[in-house]
Amino acid sequence: MPYMAAMLSQRPKLDVLIAAPRGFCAGVDRAIKIVELSIERFGPPVYVRHEIVHNRFVVDRLRGMGAVFVKELDEVPAGRPVVFSAHGVPKVVPRAAEARGLDYVDATCPLVSKVHRQAERLIEDDRHILFVGHAGHPEVIGTMGQVPPGSITLIETVADAQAFDASGREKLAFLTQTTLSVDDTAEIIAALRSRFPEIRGPKAEDICYATSNRQAAVKLIAPKADKMLVIGAPNSSNSLRLAEVAERMDVPARLIQRASDIDWEWLGQPQVLGITAGASAPELLVREVVDALAERFDVQEREAAHVEENMTFKLPRALVA
Repeated sequence: MPYMAAMLSQRPKLDVLIAAPRGFCAGVDRAIKIVELSIERFGPPVYVRHEIVHNRFVVDRLRGMGAVFVKELDEVPAGRPVVFSAHGVPKVVPRAAEARGLDYVDATCPLVSKVHRQAERLIEDDRHILFVGHAGHPEVIGTMGQVPPGSITLIETVADAQAFDASGREKLAFLTQTTLSVDDTAEIIAALRSRFPEIRGPKAEDICYATSNRQAAVKLIAPKADKMLVIGAPNSSNSLRLAEVAERMDVPARLIQRASDIDWEWLGQPQVLGITAGASAPELLVREVVDALAERFDVQEREAAHVEENMTFKLPRALVA
């Protein structure tokens, strides 16, 4: 047997089970296209307030095309366009852009914008909003910035729901961040409804279809896997939730940004490895991870189908006219 063939035959076998759906959702795809089209329309540099989506690979690629990522609006020079990230921004941000005469394009995911509109309507109905989400996340900051201070309270845990003092607030409502754990959120909402039977909730689920589908896909493959790799950024809420879903099913999971982050000692030699990717991780990174595994294992790859996603969102008219 030739040397190379002999080496290949000695590699341990690894069944790689890839979750579906995974990776880019419609909101992320739209936001990235908005930055690309803005660079094409206005020419570089185009400024982007915060990361357009939470993925270093995507951000670096757009930076190479001429995008400049900044933390605050005052870092954008006069006369240059600015794009707002997919996570949404407080109302004061576009107002500040208008006051400076800046051209801006809002790449907020339409499903996040839907939550913003719901918040506005609830305030018009004189309700105090309990917003279920994670403190400091851009989407939470953006949503809470849609309504007057003091009219919304952040609820992160069941304990928060149980401790909330509703004194003087007869009319309550709740909304949720779109990228939360489905199971955790259900527990928090149940606690709120138990304490406040008259609380108003959204007619449809606020947790977005992509978040729900990706968590369900992990639940489908995790029982068959010895370990899980989740491809996504450490500041990506939906990616972190995917790792948590696997861990709760007693399947060791690691969040990695790309193949170079694989801890081979931790990975060991599993017989079945589950792989998924957060909603802002491109498929290219999934292939990169599989290729890295194939250098050490005799990989047998298969996809576990769950739900086919056909959602698309329209681009801003200013960029496609």
